[in-house]
Amino acid sequence: MAQGIMTGIGFLGAGVIMKAQMAVRGLTTAASIWITAAIGILIGIGLYDIASMGVVVCLGTLSVFRWLEHMIPTLRYAILHVCFLKHEAPSEEELRAIINKLDVNMSNCSYFLKEEGRIFKYEITVRTRNASNFQKLSTFLNGMETVKEYSILPFGN
Repeated sequence: MAQGIMTGIGFLGAGVIMKAQMAVRGLTTAASIWITAAIGILIGIGLYDIASMGVVVCLGTLSVFRWLEHMIPTLRYAILHVCFLKHEAPSEEELRAIINKLDVNMSNCSYFLKEEGRIFKYEITVRTRNASNFQKLSTFLNGMETVKEYSILPFGN
């Protein structure tokens, strides 16, 4: 009977796991649902000592990893769209140098021609350790006369 319960709970846990762009959410929730079912089975069959140890280990692990998660620096990601007139567009290397000066790194650069070839558009995944660097990037791009249009779309946390 326990295997049926755990299989069913596994499917419920899988239902709370979501992927959005580069972020996966719900893993801790899924694991918590599963361990709660396992502890419930232990209590149901009368193994109170083992269930109590399981509760202590589970809560201790969740607490320690919550603390560690806040201590470890994380990367913030965004999608940068920036448009220039075709003849004023900087090369990818020049754009990378500008962005790197603001403590933002770029990767996955895509290139587009828009408006019958008059507008050159970069679509870039950018990352930084400090989310305020996206504001600095916005301020910098806003001050560039050659930039015709831009957007910075953060995702993840």
